[in-house]
Amino acid sequence: MVTRAAKSSFPCKTFVVDKKIIVVTGASDGIGAAAARSLVDLGHRVVVVGRSPKKTELVAADIGMPFYLADFKRLDDVRSLASQLKRDFPRIDVLANNAGGIMGPRELTVDGNETTIQVNHLAPFLLTNLLLDVLIASRARVINTSSGAHKSAGKLDLDDLTLSRRHTPGRAYATAKLLNILFTKELQVRFGPDGVRAAAFHPGVVNTNFSSEYGGLINLGFTSVARHFFRSPEKGADTLVWLATTNDWQPGLYYKDRKVVRTSTQANDLQLADRLWECSVSLTK
Repeated sequence: MVTRAAKSSFPCKTFVVDKKIIVVTGASDGIGAAAARSLVDLGHRVVVVGRSPKKTELVAADIGMPFYLADFKRLDDVRSLASQLKRDFPRIDVLANNAGGIMGPRELTVDGNETTIQVNHLAPFLLTNLLLDVLIASRARVINTSSGAHKSAGKLDLDDLTLSRRHTPGRAYATAKLLNILFTKELQVRFGPDGVRAAAFHPGVVNTNFSSEYGGLINLGFTSVARHFFRSPEKGADTLVWLATTNDWQPGLYYKDRKVVRTSTQANDLQLADRLWECSVSLTK
C-alpha cells in the first residue's frame, strides 16, 4: 500500500544540470506554489511537496516537475518523505521549509503535539534533520518561512509546547513562527561550519489560504480582507526565491523584502534556541 508521503511522480523533462535542486514544502498553493513557478522560470529543478493530492499534482504538472505528498500533521509522513527524497536526490541544494498555517482550535496530532506547532515547526525540524547528511554534503541552504507575527508570541514556555495553557489559534501560530527563527539560528550555529546556510524570512501579509483550517467566520473575514489589501503570493515569495538563488545575504538572520529586519528579543536568545533544539529532538523522537 502506498502511503501519502511515499507517493511521487516524475514527469518527463530535460533538466539543466548546473542549476539548483530545490525542495519546496507547502508548494501546492500560495507562496510555495508561486516560489516554485518563479524558480522553474529561472531554470532550476524544483521538487514540489504538498498535502493535497489534487492541488500538488496540478502545480507539479503545470511546471513540469516532480511532486511528493506528505501531511505534516503526521510525523510518519515526514519520515517517509525524507526517505523518498534521499533515495531520489543524492544532492539537494536548497530546502525551503514553507509549509504551515493557522490550524485553528487546540488539537493534538497523532504524535501528541499541538497541531499548529507540529505543522509549522516540528515537522520541518524533523525533515531538515533527517536530510542533514545530504544537505551537508550538498553545502545546501535551508530557508524557513516565518512571520512578523512571532513578535506577538508572548513568553515562550518550552515546558508547554503543547500550549495546554492560554491557547488561542493566533498565539499558537505566533509561537510557531518564533520557533522557526530560533530553529534557523541554532541550525546555523550547529551546522554552519559544515557549509549549511540557514535563513528565515517574513513574506509579509499575503493573500493565501493559510488560515483555511480556522473555518467559519474567522477564515471568511480573513479571506475577504486579504483579497483587497494583502500582497500577492508572488510578492510574498520574492524573498524566498532571492534567498534560494543568490549569495547576497548573511546566514543565520531574519529577512523581509530582501533586507535584514529586527526580531523579537526572544528570537535572538541563543540559549533559548539551543534548548528548543533539544526539546524538538525529544518531541519528534
